[in-house]
Amino acid sequence: MDDTANRKFIGRLVYQVLTGQKCVREAIKLFPETKDRNIICAYHALVHYEADEDIRYHDIEYREAQDEYLEYIAQTLSEGKILPKNIIDEYSPYYRGIATRWQDGWKGALHEFLRFINIK
Repeated sequence: MDDTANRKFIGRLVYQVLTGQKCVREAIKLFPETKDRNIICAYHALVHYEADEDIRYHDIEYREAQDEYLEYIAQTLSEGKILPKNIIDEYSPYYRGIATRWQDGWKGALHEFLRFINIK
């Protein structure tokens, strides 16, 4: 798939998460390996969405703002468009890519876990 088709696919995935059709973990497993920073940004936005579950539960305003933000990302990508630079730059500290299937057995799983929680 080309970048535009991948963006459209990811936009639909984000919508599925927002509407409860898919859980975040299920959605992020479907992300393609890519160098498209728009897709990588959406990946990290979803990871943060899941990580903020406790905050979202206690702070309704935060939850609404985060939902609107993800909806904007989903809408933009589902149209095959690129995200604004400020949104891409906001997640740039996390741009080490998209997690891929574990390699090397338990060592690969451990490495991926440490990378996911930002230690490695």
